[in-house]
Amino acid sequence: MAITITGDPVSDKVLTDDPFALLLGMLLDQQFPMERAFMGPAKLLERFGTLDPATIAAANPEEFAALCAVPPAVHRFPGSMAARIQAVAAQVVEKYDGDAARLWNEAASGADLVKRVTEMPGFGKQKAQIFTALVAKQLGVKPTGWERAVGDYSEPGYRSVADVVDVPSLEKVRAYKKEKKAALKG
Repeated sequence: MAITITGDPVSDKVLTDDPFALLLGMLLDQQFPMERAFMGPAKLLERFGTLDPATIAAANPEEFAALCAVPPAVHRFPGSMAARIQAVAAQVVEKYDGDAARLWNEAASGADLVKRVTEMPGFGKQKAQIFTALVAKQLGVKPTGWERAVGDYSEPGYRSVADVVDVPSLEKVRAYKKEKKAALKG
């Protein structure tokens, strides 16, 4: 199944072809426009030459951070996100032998997948739930009880990146998030 989150065919292909890229896109999806966050892995691949978790984890932190900061930067906060990218890469190497897809392919249940993702640096419960919904909805990997594990993110609608399949759905998710922010302020 092809992932279409960014509106950029090259970036979406990287997300489709590389499970670690999808995990990194989710990591970068904070305080930054969603589609730009998910373009980050393609930028890294172009600049660094690989998305191999072991190679990223072993990279010189200062050089890697500088690479992430080259305009257009991989993230609004390239230095801190570069460190998180390397931390996630190190954890994928340590716990999953460098294969990010093992996170979801070996999860015993939806709750287990949420737990596994929450253990990644930079992933809280909500982000882990959204990522679990993304894996279920976009990749068709539906561990037992995934709907309960992700709550509202399993429902039909346009709440998160898990619901983005094209430009119109991206716009609907943006509108939903804007509405939620306004409600919190109001």
